[in-house]
Amino acid sequence: MVHPGSHGLVYDSETAIHSCSLDQVGLNVTHNRFRCKALEIHSDCRGLVIWLNVKFHLDLNPLRRVARKTSIRSLANWFIKHKATNMKIATMATGGIGGYLAVRLANTGHQVATIARGEHLEAIQKNGLSLDAYDGLHCVRPWIATSNPAEVGPVDAIIVGVKGGALETAARSCVPMIGDNTVVVPFLNGVEASDKLAQILAEKNVANGVAQISTTISAPGHIKQTGAFNRFIFAERDSRPSQRIDALRDAINEAGSSAPPTDDIVRDLWSKFVLFSAVSGVTAAGRCTIGDIVGNEHLTGLFQAIISETATLGRTRGVSLSDSIEADIWSAAKSLPANMRASTAIDLDNGRPLEIDWITGAVNRLSEESGLQSPVNKTIYALLSPYRNGRQ
Repeated sequence: MVHPGSHGLVYDSETAIHSCSLDQVGLNVTHNRFRCKALEIHSDCRGLVIWLNVKFHLDLNPLRRVARKTSIRSLANWFIKHKATNMKIATMATGGIGGYLAVRLANTGHQVATIARGEHLEAIQKNGLSLDAYDGLHCVRPWIATSNPAEVGPVDAIIVGVKGGALETAARSCVPMIGDNTVVVPFLNGVEASDKLAQILAEKNVANGVAQISTTISAPGHIKQTGAFNRFIFAERDSRPSQRIDALRDAINEAGSSAPPTDDIVRDLWSKFVLFSAVSGVTAAGRCTIGDIVGNEHLTGLFQAIISETATLGRTRGVSLSDSIEADIWSAAKSLPANMRASTAIDLDNGRPLEIDWITGAVNRLSEESGLQSPVNKTIYALLSPYRNGRQ
């Protein structure tokens, strides 16, 4: 049986009595998710796991595996290790990408502060944040849910996942959460977010990143994932290794998502941009899905023309894109979920502002700077421009 004792948790068995300090195992620290004044569980270690899961809404699969064949001492060791690697992470803001990572990371014990506003924030504060993902429904109550970053204070990492037009405001709002070694990782569409952040924040705090996932806010407090793919590639701006990048990468990997290492973050960013410029432009302007594009020769030709223009732009600007990227991107596009549409298309349907200036518009602007023509992207931009600021 597990019960409170003079040394903290005490596990009684027929053969041994093990004890450990509550402070050691992290059950009586200031972290809200592990705070408890009294604990009475008439069961074995698995009972403790069940209690923690119910009490704190945690996905404790690693702890369950430990508890199947272990003593409380081993359980304590798991907590000690877990506490040592716990991070403070803020999501700015908590939309599709920020919300996805907030749920995954909070479910593995990290302190996650969700920055949001309006009905979305109210729902998170009242009912928590839920993720409808490919592997089921996950629900968490964040460490902090607020519209005011000053309430959070310095954190280890800030995940920035806002629309391009909101980046400057978001960057300035991050300042109260930035300490000397805080890393700010942008997961925005386009290829200019890191440079924009470095113009506003101290460059030493800014990294670069690219998200490969399809998520959206399906309702206030709810995030919906389309398909199973989810990869978050990020690094320091010069792609050099660093402990803070490794720590966040480990946290995301351990949370059940994918954060592979990279030796060239700019190449990875542009590789996604080549794909996304086509997916965004065609699914929005054509009011269609990936399945429609693959099955219609006219949409296929339009899609491939955008890929070609964007890849040519990247190479001209010195990005180390592979010679086969056009074929590789088209092959990858055919493997995407048939019902997938870009966030641009979803925003268009809902009358929200479009971030075309950061995608199709960016291809046009950067092409002009580089002495190139981008006629297909210009046509797509023209078709979408009446809806640039949204329509009710």
